[in-house]
Amino acid sequence: MSNSTGRGLQANVLGTFDTVVMAVAGSAPAYSIAATTAVLVGAVGLASPAALLYCAIPMLGIALAFSRLGRIDVNAGASYSWVGRTLHPFLGFLSGWALVVSATIFMVAGSLPAGSMTLALFDEDLAGDTALSTVVGAAWFLVMLAVVLGGARLTVRAQLVMSGVELAILALFVLLACVHTQDNALPFDWSWLGFSHFDGVSGFASGALVAAFYYWGWDVTSNLSEETRNSRRTTGLAGLVGVGIVFLLFEVFTIAVNVVLSARRIEDNGANVLAALGEELWPGWGGKLLIVAVMLSTIATLETTLIQVTRSLFAMGRDRTMPSALGRVHRTWNTPWVAIAVVGGVALAMFVASNALGSVGDILADAISAIGLQIAVYYGLAGLAAVVAYRRTLLRSPSDFLLGGLWPLFGALFMFWVFAESLGALEPAAIVIGIGGLAVGLVPMLWYWRRGSDYYRPARLDASRTVEADYAPDDHAAAHATAYEGLPTDF
Repeated sequence: MSNSTGRGLQANVLGTFDTVVMAVAGSAPAYSIAATTAVLVGAVGLASPAALLYCAIPMLGIALAFSRLGRIDVNAGASYSWVGRTLHPFLGFLSGWALVVSATIFMVAGSLPAGSMTLALFDEDLAGDTALSTVVGAAWFLVMLAVVLGGARLTVRAQLVMSGVELAILALFVLLACVHTQDNALPFDWSWLGFSHFDGVSGFASGALVAAFYYWGWDVTSNLSEETRNSRRTTGLAGLVGVGIVFLLFEVFTIAVNVVLSARRIEDNGANVLAALGEELWPGWGGKLLIVAVMLSTIATLETTLIQVTRSLFAMGRDRTMPSALGRVHRTWNTPWVAIAVVGGVALAMFVASNALGSVGDILADAISAIGLQIAVYYGLAGLAAVVAYRRTLLRSPSDFLLGGLWPLFGALFMFWVFAESLGALEPAAIVIGIGGLAVGLVPMLWYWRRGSDYYRPARLDASRTVEADYAPDDHAAAHATAYEGLPTDF
């Protein structure tokens, strides 16, 4: 069935277009708008477009950090490897763990809407049934689990179909929103993009935390780096393009929601805001079409999230910072089958447990905030890691200083500020899930550190040395960095 941990993932499977599609799908435009708009409007009201705008600027800094780090260290663990080799292995492990926990929580936060949206296509009343939504969502999750198990090539083909239809529907409704007129519409106001509608600094921070969840997922391209052609250039470029595309979609639809729907209507529709918007823009068919878009988006992002968590666990198993079985690769499909099976089992157990927590809307609100905390941690650490790795090259040119130092550093500090500032405004349940999930990671971290994993004795990342030498030969690679073996070295 499988082999030892020495076997690697299949290299050169994905091209540039494939990875851009994965980056956009990872941020799940339709799902993020549908599931998160009510939470964002609840947090900051008419300032929703501003929260997305001011979170996009530091998020681009983090995307630049991922791009630059990906040039000098090709690793399926991405920030787990980069942070460990620049800042400290403990911080690197916690960075990887934050991704694993946030992605696992998302299995529930994403599968429930997938189930309820599927049911809503047939009967609106059924969509509110948490138990039935869980069953249907779990079925979709198992389908995506099988696709991810089948390999990167099958994964990207499924993604092209789902994301293609989703983006076509969203583009149609962008046009409809532009030509829409109605008597009770709220006229667009440029102040929605300013700071005047935020309720102080804490209000801005809570809005930025939710906005971070909107963008999260584009970095799946970095977790696919070992399976991507010319990955040193491709994965980072795809991440930057993905952030740009989803930013435009998020802004257009959030402004459209502010214009077309009242605050009461947004609150009443909760996780179904996009369907309400569609019904208003195209009575009869609009709501159904956007439900299809959200359903496809949700299923598509389940797939990209599964890739992120399983590739991260694979890297941890390979480095023996988690059970080494997680580093096993299937002989036929070249996928980390043990990691995929473990994630599937844990997520299905969480589906069952989530039914005791309340309605779909309640579960979503706490999960989104908790995931936001964990995203802020691992994005912030990656931003710092990029500055440290490139510290000797920052003064070579103004662009090196801006793109390699100032912008990633600003992104990192922004993420840490949002994390600290939002703690006082969140519900206790969200804080327990967010911080408690991170704290659990201390157990495996200390256990495998004491057992002497090579990960905790890393070869330091230094961009000046790596770039000048172009690439470290395999026999000089770090002991833990088996990712390098057999990979193309096209920098």
